[in-house]
Amino acid sequence: MKTHTVEIQKFKAATTTGHGEVIFKIDAIINPRQPVEGIEPSSVITMTEANARVLMLLLKTQIAEFDAKKPKSRHGRHG
Repeated sequence: MKTHTVEIQKFKAATTTGHGEVIFKIDAIINPRQPVEGIEPSSVITMTEANARVLMLLLKTQIAEFDAKKPKSRHGRHG
């Protein structure tokens, strides 16, 4: 498995697909990362606090979009 360090520079856009996926357009710096001996190889994503806050807002928006597309239940709520 190839491992990388992905440094998010900027989130540009987020969209949802009809297949339950969220796609992000980003500017990023991606560099190969050597696996640490004895630890499962993993890639790492890093970002600033500001970009983490943008990611949270984008995720909330995209999850709300998923929820809006789900059929409303006719059962369960009374009143």
